[in-house]
Amino acid sequence: MAQDIKKLVIVESPSKAKTIGKYLGNDYTVKACVGHLRDLPKSVIGVDIANNFEPTYIPLEGKDDIIRDLSESSKAASVVYLATDPDREGEAISWHLKELLALPDEKTKRVTFNEITKNVVTEAIEQPRAIDYHLVDAQQARRVLDRIVGYQLSPLLWKKVRRGLSAGRVQSVATRLVVERENEIRAFVPQEYWSLDVSLRPDAVTSPFTAHYFGGEKKAELRNEQEVNAVIGDITGKKFTVESIKKSEKKRSPAPPFITSTLQQEASRKLNMTPKRTMAIAQQLYEGIDITGEGTVGLITYMRTDSLRLSDEALFAAKSLILDRYGKDYYTTPKHYKTKGSAQDAHEAIRPSNVRLDPELIAKDLTKEQYKLYKLIWSRFIACQMANAIYDTVTVDTSCAGHIFRATDQVLRFPGFTAVYEEGRDDETEEKANRLPELKEGQLLDQTGMKKEQHFTQPPARYTEATLVKAMEEKGVGRPSTYASIVSTIQDREYVVKSDKRLAPTPLGEVVTQLMVERFNDIIDVEFTANMETKLDEVGEGKANWKQVLAEFYDGFHREMLEAEDALQNTRIKVPDEVTEEECDLCGRKMVVKIGRFGKFLACPGFPECKFTKPIVEKMPGRCPKCGSTILKRKSQKGYAFYACERGKDCGFMTWDVPTAEDCPVCGQTMFKKSGKGRMKPFCVNPDCQNFLPEDKRGYRKKPTTETTEEQPAAKKTPGRKPAAKKKTGKKDE
Repeated sequence: MAQDIKKLVIVESPSKAKTIGKYLGNDYTVKACVGHLRDLPKSVIGVDIANNFEPTYIPLEGKDDIIRDLSESSKAASVVYLATDPDREGEAISWHLKELLALPDEKTKRVTFNEITKNVVTEAIEQPRAIDYHLVDAQQARRVLDRIVGYQLSPLLWKKVRRGLSAGRVQSVATRLVVERENEIRAFVPQEYWSLDVSLRPDAVTSPFTAHYFGGEKKAELRNEQEVNAVIGDITGKKFTVESIKKSEKKRSPAPPFITSTLQQEASRKLNMTPKRTMAIAQQLYEGIDITGEGTVGLITYMRTDSLRLSDEALFAAKSLILDRYGKDYYTTPKHYKTKGSAQDAHEAIRPSNVRLDPELIAKDLTKEQYKLYKLIWSRFIACQMANAIYDTVTVDTSCAGHIFRATDQVLRFPGFTAVYEEGRDDETEEKANRLPELKEGQLLDQTGMKKEQHFTQPPARYTEATLVKAMEEKGVGRPSTYASIVSTIQDREYVVKSDKRLAPTPLGEVVTQLMVERFNDIIDVEFTANMETKLDEVGEGKANWKQVLAEFYDGFHREMLEAEDALQNTRIKVPDEVTEEECDLCGRKMVVKIGRFGKFLACPGFPECKFTKPIVEKMPGRCPKCGSTILKRKSQKGYAFYACERGKDCGFMTWDVPTAEDCPVCGQTMFKKSGKGRMKPFCVNPDCQNFLPEDKRGYRKKPTTETTEEQPAAKKTPGRKPAAKKKTGKKDE
């Protein structure tokens, strides 16, 4: 029997349970459900379409001990607080807990925390509410909708394209955006244009400045070299005259505080973090970090939000810090930012819970990634309440032989918010400073140089993860809680690949997208998907019935399914091979990428005449510690990544540890790090070095295991470790 529990609080994660438990004291027992405890079954669709889309939920495999413990604890408690995350999914998890644990209404309380601080937690506990069934229905509608699409559409892809494929409602639209951008790039026809710059100065002792060709009476473009040469012929050897000088003041306003999408975009630009990683680190900051002198503290507010709203307390805290640290010139009035009309506005913008916890003061308590992301959020919030930056700008028009050349200069007079933070840009090009001397209208200028340059208009850039999130937000595809999952999923499914930080569709992604466009135009239509998100919002607001929304969707979807199956009855769609630069060792043909039981490999396209194949390998930084050769990344037959010398059996080196670009400061050999996500500290693997770190001190939890790979003779196995299996929380994303 469980001991008597007065008040039980159930949260989603153990770290959040630890933080909240310290705030509430001994009268409360705080336990974690670790995400969802029940869901639709994996083996079947789990939705009775004929019976008004009734879902069937079952306990999740592997959660038996958690369910048993929570069941015993809830029965012994006088009241149960369901304190899962403050969003639709968190509401649904609370509802599932209530149903699974058979909690009566009179002892069930729902509480949410926009930030995990002592004041907010205690206030929320004192003001509980009932479960919001409109939000639950909205999440159920999304879950059932995606289950229907996935379980009915994926088998069609298996039969017509390739076994193992899967289709998702929103992921398919995101893939389409990437494919359509690639088609734009291919169809783009570059247009030639030229630039002409002249270096000018008023006298022999003054440094020259650069003026760019502007045109004549009106702005004009130099379209070819003949036009450029004509201008050069007109101005060569002649003096320029200062026609006009315009001085003005330019103000720059700070960017608004972060919402989910802008946090993911900025973390991608500035910190090189993927959206998925950004949200994982933000979750840690939200749930609580052990800070010296403060205890466990939730450092930021809830990170899944599309609202720019800031509380009065937050605005006052920012004002106080700005005045104390920067002075009255850096603060004007509280800045309120307008949230987009389509936003749910359920939470505040993402901000630090306590602005006095300066990133530099608590850096020693944070990991490198936590520090960087917290500093980004803290700086953006403080900057959003600061005064505008002020620049003095000068525009000088000079003329020669009827041609106008323009020079501009901009000098920062007052830094304002830029003293704390400047927003990153997707376009990293930056104009060089062009300092202008003191000039007067009518003044004559000498030429000191001339530069003409040919240019071509550029196609639209491929999406980065950041700009794809931005596009989805602008088009209404997905919601804050789903952006990271969507971007990650389309790469995991190999519909999209990332190269040089840009996203490009794979041949598979293009084939599947073309099929979807031809046969399921509504499902993959951006506007249709955005409208569906609006309908789900209406369900969450109590303005629409969730099963009616599903019925309206299913009518069109089912019709398209039947038409597609009929039209593709005897059709098998071939995915074009991905051609590489690798040449076949036997016949010299360009090899192509194939997929086998154990993943991708290179094969000669001349099959069956030429049957040569070889594995796909990735060169790693560092050198083999045994012979100094290149280290290659390979995959074992069970799909685990390992690292081996390029000489294979001739050398015999193989490890599960990841080689780094760092050399040991003592012996000079390549250092390695533990496999897995997050920041891992490099270590030396040279047993003869005084800096050597023994294997049992490298942070692995399990004992060494062995696995035979193609690189290893069966009689001589090298000990290694399997990467830890990814922990499942059971929490679903779209």
